[in-house]
Amino acid sequence: MRLRPGWWLVLAALAAPPAEGLAQAFPSKPVRLVVPFPGGSATDTIARLIAAPVGQALGQPMLVEDRAGADGAIAASEVARAAPDGYTLLMATNSPMSAVPAMKKTPPYDPSADFTPVADVGRYTFFMVVHPDVPARTLAELIDYARANPEKLNYATGNTTGIVSTAYFASLAGIQMVHVPYKGEPQAVTDLLAGRVQFMVVSSGTTLSHLREGRLRALVTTLPRRSPSLPEVPTIAEAGMPKFSLTSWAGLFGPPRMPKEIQERLSREFLAAMQRPEVHAAAEKQGFLLAPAPPERLAELVKEQLESYRRILAAAGVQPE
Repeated sequence: MRLRPGWWLVLAALAAPPAEGLAQAFPSKPVRLVVPFPGGSATDTIARLIAAPVGQALGQPMLVEDRAGADGAIAASEVARAAPDGYTLLMATNSPMSAVPAMKKTPPYDPSADFTPVADVGRYTFFMVVHPDVPARTLAELIDYARANPEKLNYATGNTTGIVSTAYFASLAGIQMVHVPYKGEPQAVTDLLAGRVQFMVVSSGTTLSHLREGRLRALVTTLPRRSPSLPEVPTIAEAGMPKFSLTSWAGLFGPPRMPKEIQERLSREFLAAMQRPEVHAAAEKQGFLLAPAPPERLAELVKEQLESYRRILAAAGVQPE
């Protein structure tokens, strides 16, 4: 039998499962939410906080899986290669989505083209923290001490946000410190508490209890306004460094070419979960500021932040590798 031209298009359309049917059938099994940092990190904590109510709304468990390494690039690369069926998602941050692409001459992925944005999640509170033995109670005193004692201070980093922000700060302040990198913030904070390193730019989620109990000292927050978690700590602008500007954010992504209906379903459920008062309150206790927004806004943020990180790295004299 010979088919008239155009009939093959009709047959293909009939054979393909309708997009609406895909969305209605989704999900029929548990959904993986991949976190690019170790257990106990701020990102892991927030991912678990919002995954539970989303799983309830979807009628399937949302399983949080930590895949640390390479500043989040391992987890991001895995999700970028996953099937775009909605069953593999990424709780990404500016480390794998902004810093890694900005720091690499040949990035492992394109943060815009290789992912489907699902929802903006929020902003991390970062503090510049010292061990109590450091003779500095203000940012100005720390800068004076570091200038008088070049390379005496060891600073820890547990992610690329820490690397970029500390390099940027040291460049603006005109100081020299010794870099001690760690695989994640929890390990770095352990050595900071022990005094093996003396300075760190760190998220509040891994340090709040230590700061409140006096085992560590916060000099400033990198937020544009004071943190509700520690309102007595000034912003870095208030402390005399208004040029410092670095946003640390989190967002939810899927693999590229995810069906729009599944993207919209996931976005709707995540945004609803983040509006729940108990989720908002629990996030604030961790020093995380929820800022739920739809996929379109997250896509804009990714582009804005990549350009911002490139400018910051250039200003700090950090060359892509």
